[in-house]
Amino acid sequence: MITDPWFYAAAIPAMIILGLGKAGFSSIGVLIVPLMSLALSPIQVIGIVLPIFLISDIVAMISWRKTFDAGLLKVMIPGAVIGAGAGWIAAATASEHIIRILVGLLSLLVAWLYWRRRRDLPPPGKRSLIKGLFFSACSSFTSFVTHAGAAPFQMYVGPLRLPPPIFAGTAVYFFAATNYMKVIPYYYLGQFSAENLMTAAVLVPVAIPATFFGIWLIKRVNTARFYDAIYTLIIFVGFFLIWQGVAGLLAGPTQD
Repeated sequence: MITDPWFYAAAIPAMIILGLGKAGFSSIGVLIVPLMSLALSPIQVIGIVLPIFLISDIVAMISWRKTFDAGLLKVMIPGAVIGAGAGWIAAATASEHIIRILVGLLSLLVAWLYWRRRRDLPPPGKRSLIKGLFFSACSSFTSFVTHAGAAPFQMYVGPLRLPPPIFAGTAVYFFAATNYMKVIPYYYLGQFSAENLMTAAVLVPVAIPATFFGIWLIKRVNTARFYDAIYTLIIFVGFFLIWQGVAGLLAGPTQD
């Protein structure tokens, strides 16, 4: 188990963010790995975080078991399978930094389009099989490589303007599916060491209460304010991802 106090100074706030993200505030989940990476290798962080995701997913799915859009999931989960397969293939060679920059730029574009039309919102967007498969595959791919799958998910689901509980429940089930798809690939990539699993077990008691709090909160927010908050978070996340990607490229290759 990791005993460095500086790691826990970063990991405990990250677990609170993880719990809120699993409750349905999916935008902020992208901050978990970068925050913990301030004190530990990003590669090891990914191995620690996934088991906590899996446990939090169970709690969130039970809480949202009657509140999700099954039609969307029927389209998006097959897309997630494609994205996870591509992520596994690319895991050994893909540039995490380039992916972060691209996702960050797309996040800013989506947020700009939303706020540009904020005063005169168009009617909810129409569902599309092609778009659903494409964006869910992108979400699953970026989630596999960087645990940053929220932006592509919201690019498709956000314009549909679902009621907040339906949006949250659908996000919970979609990302739970993508996380469970990672188990076998991550195992073969050597992510589940004894040290990582023991450290994850220590952090779970922080993440679970935060998940329940997020579920309580999201059921009580106003729809307009909910989407304003989501797209505001996307702006911060977009800039953060770009900064992380550029900083990583400038730093050059590192030794694991």
